[in-house]
Amino acid sequence: TFKVDLPSELKSRGVHPMFHASLLRIHVPNDDRRFPGRTAAQVLKLDEPGDEWDVQEIESHSGAGKDAIFKVVWRAGDHS
Repeated sequence: TFKVDLPSELKSRGVHPMFHASLLRIHVPNDDRRFPGRTAAQVLKLDEPGDEWDVQEIESHSGAGKDAIFKVVWRAGDHS
């Protein structure tokens, strides 16, 4: 078990700082050639619930209201 020094944003969200060794990996920085357009603000600003992400296109959707599901193409190139 390892104790990790977490940023205050994660501590305020209740993330526990102790992790089993099997859950930890060596950090590999982002390769902008493989993942272009990723900004630190998209990944790191956890304390602001109003963060916006750039959507390139909504490909499809199904359902309605709380059960709606959307297929989104993000400007960063990901699909979800």
